[in-house]
Amino acid sequence: MADASIPDKPALEGLESKWDAAWREQGTYLFDRDAAKAKGRAGVYSIDTPPPTASGSLHIGHVFSFTHTDVKARFERMRGKSVFYPMGWDDNGLPTERRVQNYYGVRCDPSLPYDSDFEPPFYGDAKSLKPADQVPISRRNFIELCETLTEEDEKQFESLFRQLGLSVDWTQTYRTISDDTIRTSQLAFLRNLERGEAYQALAPTLWDIDFRSAIAQAELEDREQQASYHRVAFHRTDGEGDVLIETTRPELLPACVALVANPDDERYKPLFGTTVRTPLFDVEVPILAHPLAQQDKGSGIAMICTFGDVTDIIWWRELQLPNRTILGKDGRILAETPEAIVTDAAKTAYAELAGKTVFSAKKRIVELLEESGDLKNVSKPFSHPVKFFEKGDRPLEIVSTRQWYLRNGARDEDLRDKLITFGRGMDWHPDFMRVRYENWTNGLTGDWLVSRQRFFGVPIPLWYALDENGERDYDRVLTPDLAALPIDPTTDVPAGYTEDQRGVPGGFDAEKDIFDTWATSSLTPQLAGGWERDDELWGLVAPFDVRPQGQDIIRTWLFSTMVRSVLEDGRAPWSDAAISGFIVDPDRKKMSKSKGNVVTPADILDKHGTDAVRYWSASSRLGADAAFDPQNPTQVKIGRRLAIKVLNAAKFVLSFPVPEGAEVTHAVDAAMLATLDGVVRDATKAYEAYDHARALEVTESFFWTFCDDYLELVKERAYDRSDVGQASAALALRLALSTLLRLLAPVLAFASEEAWSWFEEGSIHTAEWPAPLGGWGDERVLATASAALIGIRRAKTEAKASQKTPVSRLTITADPVTRDLLRLAEGDLRAVGRIEELTLLSDDERSLGFSIDVLELAEQEA
Repeated sequence: MADASIPDKPALEGLESKWDAAWREQGTYLFDRDAAKAKGRAGVYSIDTPPPTASGSLHIGHVFSFTHTDVKARFERMRGKSVFYPMGWDDNGLPTERRVQNYYGVRCDPSLPYDSDFEPPFYGDAKSLKPADQVPISRRNFIELCETLTEEDEKQFESLFRQLGLSVDWTQTYRTISDDTIRTSQLAFLRNLERGEAYQALAPTLWDIDFRSAIAQAELEDREQQASYHRVAFHRTDGEGDVLIETTRPELLPACVALVANPDDERYKPLFGTTVRTPLFDVEVPILAHPLAQQDKGSGIAMICTFGDVTDIIWWRELQLPNRTILGKDGRILAETPEAIVTDAAKTAYAELAGKTVFSAKKRIVELLEESGDLKNVSKPFSHPVKFFEKGDRPLEIVSTRQWYLRNGARDEDLRDKLITFGRGMDWHPDFMRVRYENWTNGLTGDWLVSRQRFFGVPIPLWYALDENGERDYDRVLTPDLAALPIDPTTDVPAGYTEDQRGVPGGFDAEKDIFDTWATSSLTPQLAGGWERDDELWGLVAPFDVRPQGQDIIRTWLFSTMVRSVLEDGRAPWSDAAISGFIVDPDRKKMSKSKGNVVTPADILDKHGTDAVRYWSASSRLGADAAFDPQNPTQVKIGRRLAIKVLNAAKFVLSFPVPEGAEVTHAVDAAMLATLDGVVRDATKAYEAYDHARALEVTESFFWTFCDDYLELVKERAYDRSDVGQASAALALRLALSTLLRLLAPVLAFASEEAWSWFEEGSIHTAEWPAPLGGWGDERVLATASAALIGIRRAKTEAKASQKTPVSRLTITADPVTRDLLRLAEGDLRAVGRIEELTLLSDDERSLGFSIDVLELAEQEA
């Protein structure tokens, strides 16, 4: 008898809260360390889960990609693996600081003292404030607000992820700003420093003037901006006329250190080795050759400034030119006149620019060039790509700063080869994503800049000895005892010094910079897996089985994690990488906050149900973009229909009791189970290959065949306890239901658990994954009977009769093989079609198939 707990009208509503509470109470998804130790590393499946940035709200893209990971985790758990599925929160970094500024209406001023009674001027409505109107607060006050707001965000994130049904072990959670994280990050860096993999350098740096921080190559993005070419005359020192260059950055003329042309350009070959004098500033600069100069760009000869773009840096370094920086960290022209500018007229011209923004300086220098007659032409505006920090609002500038770097293979061929080799040793899903990783690795132009001039993050654990003049001695870097970690050098004191020696000649000074957020996030395997904190756990989970992530952060998160693992352990951090595609809007545009087309998932989950949304997510293969229209989410609606059908089908199947000692004896039942065995094989193979979409496709297809055809074929027999085949039908139905629920469980996490609870003990998500049982009958019986059933239905429809109309006589003519298969299903076909007399004729001449030649309806229905 079916369980009395089966509801009269099964529904999806309320299943999320019901089963989340049960899973919490039962510890369904906890990582069982003892079981893992008994199985050994091969019996563990470990996931390097992406830590969402705690800076606002989750979006539909998180639901999409995290579902992909969860589906695989559930499959591996049912396969008997001890699944290590942690969750991290990425707290620190520029996005968090910006959110705090916009939420509380504050900005950090490290020069201010801590105010223990400080109350923010706003709570959530300060985004429209200009930076000058934000209240300045101390670094410690600012960090406290960052911690408060991220903790609130994380609570909301966890709530939504629980509603989504993620089978995460919530006891295995970390924050990228916790003491454990700081210790791990600092320890890894100090080891890099000890091995010579980390170093400090004074060099041209990509700089965001709003965030007042250095930016790494991996954080760049190109945005189209309007610009115009200004044709400017440089005066040859031999008096033989002018050399005309074209530039979009005339405001950088005071920083010009050379002109450059392609070595193969016949126009300029005679000028290589000669010099010209800059307009307005009268500085003598050489004309040089370099292959990066483009003959077809502008006039074919360019000015090299320190620094207008990344190419300037390459020219400056390879041609060994002087550094004549004129831009400050605030994006304004420096007040101090460069040493190379010596004439009174030139100094006067520079004074016209000092203190101005690059925009104002450009406007003024164009006016000065027009007055001097050195501006020959200005082109019509055009659009060209300009470097931005991916989270910034204004174009990046290049200033000379002292920063910390980590070797990443850009200038180390041996390391680069290792990174490529280990990348090729991994399995990528889909495989073409590996090419993106290799292209990035091979295209690097500089080492990884890991220091940031910000506030909320992991402190770089160093101090500098001060000389007798109180200046930093960069050759005397002071490091902490590893046992003392974590530390904050702005409050802690290096060994051998006292606090009263801070900032005084002969004393020490703290490194005030923090690590780039990726320098911490690159250590997520170590943070989650207990590296140098829990050796037993690390041995069980590392290297991890999979890194799931988005394709847009291959160059940042995936690459940086690979760098840290290769440097520290000499191996790849995972065996597999699972890369999700983007979510795009109905116009196929990528969803992003900047475009204003982001969909928040809470309303979608509430309206349609979690299983429906999980179905939509799982329907897309890894690496493929998926369109989402919140006004008409077709796939979500299909998923909801499937989940409801699962509940109703389960209730219907469970209404047929299975007699004790029942066996599958009927050909149709055996054929159905044989077909289901094939589905199990195909779905299992697909899940193993990280192809959850294929696994869902084959399972769902059979499920509808099961409901629409098989259930219809056998329900009369299953109802009739006097039929000798009733026990066979009831048992086959029960076996199929058990198998189908387990096949669907990774996707329809809640509906499958609900239906499973009606007839089985324990959670379906810890039940054994189905395996083909084998030994059934001929699959063709079910396929042939299903086709005949469709034909019978069509014939009734064409006769304008309802499907319930009895049939007095039906004749089917088929080839011999099909006829014999139909005979095995004859009883079920007669019952479902309400056929009094069914005749199966054989035609040796016809090709494979059948036709319905006679359909006579019962007289009372004619």
